[in-house]
Amino acid sequence: MSNRKRSTALALASALAGSAVLLAAPAAQAAVVDVAYDCKTPIGDKSAVSPIDIKAVKEGDGYKLTMSFQKGVSSSPIELGKGAMNPSAVIVVGGAEKASVPVSGPPNPEAAPANTPIKITDLSGTYTPKKSGKVTFTAGVLTIKAMGTTTTCTPGNSPGPSLELDVTAAGGGAPAGDEDGDGALPQTGPTDSALALGTLGATVLLSGAAGVLWLTRRGRRARS
Repeated sequence: MSNRKRSTALALASALAGSAVLLAAPAAQAAVVDVAYDCKTPIGDKSAVSPIDIKAVKEGDGYKLTMSFQKGVSSSPIELGKGAMNPSAVIVVGGAEKASVPVSGPPNPEAAPANTPIKITDLSGTYTPKKSGKVTFTAGVLTIKAMGTTTTCTPGNSPGPSLELDVTAAGGGAPAGDEDGDGALPQTGPTDSALALGTLGATVLLSGAAGVLWLTRRGRRARS
């Protein structure tokens, strides 16, 4: 292989490597967390553990949150007919800002047999950040309304976050640690790292292109 071809190949490889690093930068960290619920029911105190998954999808200036229960957390001494149970919950936001996001879901799509753990439908709601930075989402209080009764289930094991996400408030917002928006130095994080890597990748790409042009022109001068 000639020196010109070898240099061209190395330049292109460096550019592709920079792009690969940018694509690999993580945007969120998610985990299925076991939540031990202590429930106050019309027939006494109950407890159950359910793995909880929380997902976020960007929608406009906010994020659509979806809370999924992988196991039932309560039961009824009598059968609950289709559509008899209405679930809702709270997702606790921590990190760059403190907030509570109400989420709700459709009634039970099928009848729930007596004395059987009730499957909770997916609950969803919208979170609109007021501050930019890293936030966490943790399962909060679950409320089940059925046949004129209310069951309240509170996490009793101080569960960890099910999702950690870098968010951007509309208009930029005040960064974490700058609640007053007084122009303090911004906090750095994965988003800033991704932007820096993107700039690096673009610089490598431009340098590679410049190297190819220089080698080409040099080869033409040598032949002439």
